[in-house]
Amino acid sequence: MKLPKQIPDFTLPALFARLGQRLPQLPPSLALIAALNLALGRLLPREPLTPLLGKRLAIRVSDAGLTLRFAYGERGFHPSFGSAAADLTISARARDFLALLTREEDADTLFFNRRLQMEGETELGLLVKNTLDTIELPQLRSLSPTQAWRQLRALLSGAHHSGA
Repeated sequence: MKLPKQIPDFTLPALFARLGQRLPQLPPSLALIAALNLALGRLLPREPLTPLLGKRLAIRVSDAGLTLRFAYGERGFHPSFGSAAADLTISARARDFLALLTREEDADTLFFNRRLQMEGETELGLLVKNTLDTIELPQLRSLSPTQAWRQLRALLSGAHHSGA
C-alpha cells in the first residue's frame, strides 16, 4: 500500500546552492561515508557492491550546491580526492533525495520524471539503483523525527532484528 506523499514539493532557494558551492564539501561527504559504512553488512549488502570497487562516485544535491565525492574499496567507503571525473554521478534536489530515502518515491519514478539524473557508467547506475531497491528500511514516515532517529540508530547498531 502506497502512503500519501508527506514531503512537500520544495526546492531550496538559489542562495543555498550559491552558499553550498563555496563551502568545503569534505564534511558532508564524510557524514555520508560514515552512514554508508555503518549500513554496510547491516542494511547494505557487500556482495552486490563488488563492481563498485575502485570506482569514484558523486552525489550532487543540486539545490543545496553540494557534491559529495567518495569511492568504494575493500574496507568500505572513503573520500575521493582529486579532480578526476566520477565514474557515476547521481543528481537530484534535496526533496527528491528525501523522498527516495523515506521510500515515498522510487528511483525509477524520479528518473523517468527527470528529477533524478545519473551520469557516467550506466551499469554502475543500475547496480546502485537495484541495490537501493533491495534495502529493507523500517517505515519511518509514520514516526516522529525522534522515534525515526532512534529506530535508525538501533537498526544500524544491529539492535533491531527483522520480524521482532
